[in-house]
Amino acid sequence: MGILEEAAGAFAAVEATKKLDPNAGMLTEAVAAVGGAEGLKAIAEHFEEKKEDDGSDQNQG
Repeated sequence: MGILEEAAGAFAAVEATKKLDPNAGMLTEAVAAVGGAEGLKAIAEHFEEKKEDDGSDQNQG
C-alpha cells in the first residue's frame, strides 16, 4: 500500500471527524488521521490475505 492510499484514509477520517465535531481540536484531528491511515492499511492487508487464500483454494480443486 502506498502513501497515496494512507493519505486518502487519513483525509477521510479527518473530514468525518470535522463533520461529527466542527469544533474538534488539532489533537483530535491528528488522532483521526493516524487512525484513518492505520485502519485503511488493516483493511487492505485483510483483502490481500483473502485474495491470496482464494487463489490457493482454486488451484487445489
